[in-house]
Parts: sequence; structure tokens; C-alpha cells
Amino acid sequence: MKQRALGLMLGLMLAQATCLAAPQEADEEAGEWHFTATLDGKPIGTHRFVVDGTAAARSVDSRALFTVRVLGIPVYRYRHQAEERWAGDCLRELRTETDDDGTRQQVAQRFDGDCLMSFAYWNPRLVKQQRLIDPQTGKVEAVRFEPLPDATLEVRGQPVRARGWRSSASASGTPPTANAGSGSTPTPRATTS
Repeated sequence: MKQRALGLMLGLMLAQATCLAAPQEADEEAGEWHFTATLDGKPIGTHRFVVDGTAAARSVDSRALFTVRVLGIPVYRYRHQAEERWAGDCLRELRTETDDDGTRQQVAQRFDGDCLMSFAYWNPRLVKQQRLIDPQTGKVEAVRFEPLPDATLEVRGQPVRARGWRSSASASGTPPTANAGSGSTPTPRATTS
């Protein structure tokens, strides 16, 4: 139960991130995406994606560092580092190290069968997925994405129109319902222009 609650807390923190990404071409996903993770509107850390290579052989480096403080005292720490290898939109290899508030976990896994994605916030096709690989556990989760009203984000001091999405995930493999309640979280998307 604690892991699921912390996972939900992480999802909420990451999902409320503000994208500070450089504009990318719609068909060109190589680049860097920097998110500032917030909780209740206050920054708690960062999540960075570096995407390199071509669509046929892409590598992704992801690093997340979060610290939640109450009255200035750290009450929760999260550190996550992932290296992913992709072929097209299919995740083929995953290596991660996670420290979820003192609980350490490693994943080293190959995916040779189904064509699945991880929670690849850098990939605009993410929102069309129904199942995703959780990079913290290596397990497949059923997901659902719902569009949110367009919004304007500030990127490097300039207003940029952005499309928002609400995601919900179910580790049980049962697809989440449309009315997901507290398990439902907005998902950031790197803006394009």
C-alpha cells in the first residue's frame, strides 16, 4: 500500500510539472525536456529527458530528483535514473535505478515481444497508448488519457500554447475507468511550435 501511495504521490508531482522544453519539430523527437516538478504549486524538484539518435535507434536518458519538505524538513525523497533504448515507438531495453524514500529498486529488462512505450512524456504519441511500461518497476500498466482544455505555459519567458492531458493508470492491468477520481493526474506534454 505504501508503494502504491508513494507511486501516486510521484505521479501527482510529475504530472503537475511545468515544461521548460525547447521547441521541437513535430516529427523530430531528439532533444532535451526539462520539467520542474511541483506539489501544491511549489517546486519540489526536476525531471529531465534527453532523447538522442534517430527514430530507428533512439536512446533516452531520464533523471528525476524530488524532495518534499514540510516546515523546511525533508519528509520524502525520490531519485530515479533511467536509460532506455527504442526502435521506433517500441521500448526495447530498460535499465533503471530508483530510490523511493529509502526503498531502492533496480530494473534491467529487455522487451522483444509487444511494442510498448514507457511513460515517454517527450513522445506526442504517448496519449494514444492503452498500456505503458512503468520504468520504476518494469511492469506493464493499463492507462487512459483524456484531453484537457488547451492552456498557455511560459517557456523561457515566452507564452506558448500547450495541449494538456489527464492520465490514469492501473497496475492491476484492468483499464482505469473514465471517472478515475484521485488516481487521475494531468500529464505534461512537451510543447511544439
